[in-house]
Amino acid sequence: MSKPKHPRSLKETEAQAVTRNIRVSDYKLSLVAGLIRGKKAQDAVAILTFSKRRIAQTVKKTLESAIANGENNHSLDVDRLVVSRVEVGRAMVMKRFHARGRGKASTIEKWFSHISITVAEAQTEAAPAEQEAA
Repeated sequence: MSKPKHPRSLKETEAQAVTRNIRVSDYKLSLVAGLIRGKKAQDAVAILTFSKRRIAQTVKKTLESAIANGENNHSLDVDRLVVSRVEVGRAMVMKRFHARGRGKASTIEKWFSHISITVAEAQTEAAPAEQEAA
């Protein structure tokens, strides 16, 4: 007796990639995620390639993984992929201490984050001749 299969939560035209426990705060990661939200997949890869932020390379690898998942696992057309959803969440917090004066200590918090990128196939626009004929 095993658990029943978990139904697929994504549509047939979507693919997803998740990266967990990235060593950056969720605020900094969400700034990079905002750059690619709603863009075409190729444009988003180009934006992340030339971004000056350190975490952009990790986000780029996750985006490329989502594109590859769509192409190989779900037979989606790579040229029509759009970044439909980018979700950023908090993960654990490493707590360290920093020695201060008079024998005291203060805490240093090192934040970790999760990112989930969903790409979807853009709907093909009907040709103008077909719309006029209808």
